[in-house]
Amino acid sequence: MTLPSTADRVREVLLGLDDIMLAATTLCLAVHADPELSGEEEHTASRLAAWLTADGFRVTPGVGGHGVVGVLRNGEGPRVLVRAELDALPVEERTGLPYASTVRAPGPGGRDVPVMHACGHDLHLAAAAGAARLLARAAHLWRGTLVVVGQPAEETLQGARAMLEDGLYDRFGRPDAVLAQHTAPFPAGMVAHGTGALMAGSLSFDVVVHGRGGHAATPHLTVNPVATAAAAVGALHGLVATQTDPADRAVLTVCRLHAGDSSNVVPDRATLGLTVRAHAQTALDSLAEAVRRTVHAECAASGRVDPPEITLVSRSAPNVPDPSATAAVREAHQALFGAQRVASWPPSMATEDFPLFGDAGREIHGFAGIPTVYWMLGSVGPRQWRAAPGRTPADKLAALPPNHSPEFAPDVRSALPTGVAAMVAAALDRLGSR
Repeated sequence: MTLPSTADRVREVLLGLDDIMLAATTLCLAVHADPELSGEEEHTASRLAAWLTADGFRVTPGVGGHGVVGVLRNGEGPRVLVRAELDALPVEERTGLPYASTVRAPGPGGRDVPVMHACGHDLHLAAAAGAARLLARAAHLWRGTLVVVGQPAEETLQGARAMLEDGLYDRFGRPDAVLAQHTAPFPAGMVAHGTGALMAGSLSFDVVVHGRGGHAATPHLTVNPVATAAAAVGALHGLVATQTDPADRAVLTVCRLHAGDSSNVVPDRATLGLTVRAHAQTALDSLAEAVRRTVHAECAASGRVDPPEITLVSRSAPNVPDPSATAAVREAHQALFGAQRVASWPPSMATEDFPLFGDAGREIHGFAGIPTVYWMLGSVGPRQWRAAPGRTPADKLAALPPNHSPEFAPDVRSALPTGVAAMVAAALDRLGSR
């Protein structure tokens, strides 16, 4: 007997795509209109849990916070984990969409902030849910175990670690492959794969610079932390050029500086927030040490005895998908979409905690040799593409609203079916054949 090829199985599963698109689209729009910040994803998690339960998955909520795990066992075979994110961002939506978010929620410091799915997590979630439903209905075409994970707190780089520390792999099994996709502003209907480090690793620091407050009229009697912090910012922004190999891709950006509440009072302290990103772990380690050394030096130069407080807030490893598994999934995508709809993706300085599900998280979950596959999903519809200024594709790509923009608006009608189909093809490539 000749077993059907992966391409044949994918095509047969996708015969049911039209039947599930209304429900998947409704889920996507509902999640978009009702976004929740990192760590607060209760309603989003409940929506995913209800969806997976209806499809026969054994669902466990509350993993690592509001994480959801759905398991569908279908005989002996590989265990494949599909991951999607639950959380949104503190961004005020300006898309003009009829389902645009008007949600405000308590943010840092207890003040209300606007909330928006400005990074496509709503679409990732709906695509994973749609793929799960199609695969559940076509269980006669594959064997193994499908695990669907709704991960909280990706935007704060805390959710993957929390789920793994809560025993994700011990409780639900070590996966033989972990799959994820992410929207990006290029034409919908396309996917893109990269080689090597697809995304950077990152380190985020909070810094407190101490001074001695007083009157603005007598600066000689104070130690002004504003001046110290400003000097530190200037020195920090020069570290990439002096502390890393020119061949390494790395950035260091100070994104927050706050001190004082009055123009005639020297404050006692100033706070900084900064991020370091690089594609090589060695560059990250070098810059982290340079950050600590530089801040301490500037504070010492100010004459203040109290040392600065430097706190590592979050970290992520470089996102390096497994070359062999990626090549196989790319071939599956080319067989499904055609080579012209499968592009190459250049390395990015964006970051994500997805690598922890693979070998980058070995210190947490204790397993080695877990291949990850991660690809980009086009989100720009034909109307958006035509309206974007510029004559060339490069001009249009540069002009389109990027992820995290208040105007980021994936075209659900064209991007979601592609996302469902791409995940089905990837999962079937990794699962066993009956």
